[in-house]
Amino acid sequence: GYFAWPHLSMVDTSVANEECVGPSSEAAGKASGCEGCPNQKACAEGEGRKEDPDIPVIRQRLADVQHKVLVLSGKGGVGKSTMAAQLAFSLAARGLRVGLLDVDICGPSIPQMLGLRGQTVHQSASGWSPVYVMQPASDGSDDDVELGVMSIGFMLPNEDDAVIWRGPRKNGLIKQFLTDVEWGVLDYLLIDTPPGTSDEHISLVQYLGKVMGPRDGAVIVSTPQEVSLMDVRKELSFCAKTKLNVLGVIENMAGMLAPLSAVSFRDASGADVSAHALELIAARCPELLPLSVSYDVFPSARGGAEAMAAAFKVPFLGRVPLEPELTRACENGRSYTAAALRNGCVDVVRPIVERLLQATRDADADAAAPMAM
Repeated sequence: GYFAWPHLSMVDTSVANEECVGPSSEAAGKASGCEGCPNQKACAEGEGRKEDPDIPVIRQRLADVQHKVLVLSGKGGVGKSTMAAQLAFSLAARGLRVGLLDVDICGPSIPQMLGLRGQTVHQSASGWSPVYVMQPASDGSDDDVELGVMSIGFMLPNEDDAVIWRGPRKNGLIKQFLTDVEWGVLDYLLIDTPPGTSDEHISLVQYLGKVMGPRDGAVIVSTPQEVSLMDVRKELSFCAKTKLNVLGVIENMAGMLAPLSAVSFRDASGADVSAHALELIAARCPELLPLSVSYDVFPSARGGAEAMAAAFKVPFLGRVPLEPELTRACENGRSYTAAALRNGCVDVVRPIVERLLQATRDADADAAAPMAM
């Protein structure tokens, strides 16, 4: 099928024939594959070569956003929103100016994961104002840092109401998010997307095509097993076809990591003997108590996400295990990074954030370097 990149056509390609040559093509409306297409007349008249008038508005609105990062996955349930939320928290904790846009129209999780359920969007003459969440800075200073968030979850009169929208209405809201939200100056805008490669993803890539820099792009989230990888490979293929830069792949739920003290011990009958087991360990081998227990939950298929990233020649950002504190942070709408710092624990998200920062900084340096003559 056809994908209009980077030009955003005035023609609705979602109803085009499978053999579509593309509305911006000189053969549009005239090729044999155009017969019977509802867009044939418009394409033949050149409508497909006209740029959507909202593209300059989006360009102007995002002019002060240094890096745009889409968080994608072809598979649902892999922790994409978890990664988007905690990456945003962690980046903001470093003093960076961060925005998080939730375009998962039918399943907005971000208000819960940011502790913002029940909040509403405020409108002004300059557009929609993001909802802000405050958190401590990671440098130990007394200054709080803020993180701006926008989601359809802030607009629903009842958060349990289903959003039953067809593609055009979803695309209309995505465009409104991009044209109307007043983000101001940002270092990073993270965009949490629904799973798949459908209308929302096509619209985002088309709308953002002319405002994305050399190191803007996508972070792809997967879990280790083949049932996830087989769909995430489709997402990587989508990125290749649309020329969307892949900043890196994250393997989420890469094993289970838990402190020994949090593990439940059971005897052969299934009865809980945790207290007795921990007493024995404390009495006979106390040096084990500070350790954590790690084990694989999902089978790693053919090298997991790292091997998949290598096959597609894209960076691998690292693995994030199933970690109880990370799960609690998302359930309670708070920063896992701040909790890890406060409790003196290892921050399993930190290496991912550092590699993402390094990737964008390398590109910034490349862009600033003088060209060789």
